[in-house]
Amino acid sequence: MATLKIKKGDTVKVIAGKDNGKEGKVLSVDAKNGKVIVEGVGVVTKHTKPSAANQNGGIIQKEAPIDISNVMYVHKGKATRVGFKMDGDKKVRIAKSTGEVID
Repeated sequence: MATLKIKKGDTVKVIAGKDNGKEGKVLSVDAKNGKVIVEGVGVVTKHTKPSAANQNGGIIQKEAPIDISNVMYVHKGKATRVGFKMDGDKKVRIAKSTGEVID
């Protein structure tokens, strides 16, 4: 499997789906299924039973996973593609629009 271009903590913009245009921080990445959970994006309503963790139960709002192909990395306020480059003996991510190293 290829290295994923989006990591936890990145700011991304949604480019497809019902939340098109929204931006948020990546909370988690599921590399096996190619999904990401983005803060405030893909919010669904979940009905929960009372449990030890949640005494009352009820209706809660939570972020659902969206496909990684539907998000784009945001660099300096603009959505950009992400590429890889060898920096000496280390592989680093670069923003395709500017050519700058991301991390």
